[in-house]
Amino acid sequence: MTKWKRPAVKIRLAKKLGQTKWAPFWTVPKIFGKNRKVHPGRHTHIKRSWRRGSRIKP
Repeated sequence: MTKWKRPAVKIRLAKKLGQTKWAPFWTVPKIFGKNRKVHPGRHTHIKRSWRRGSRIKP
């Protein structure tokens, strides 16, 4: 990407960056039960990573 980004593009990318996070750990017992050990990323709706190949359009 360019060195100088348009403000609208920066805002859009910042919003998409927030969607890369896992769900909070306390949601796991609520969804899967108390005794089940599951990674919080398993029930996160939108998963983005630089390895996944999904390109965010600026």
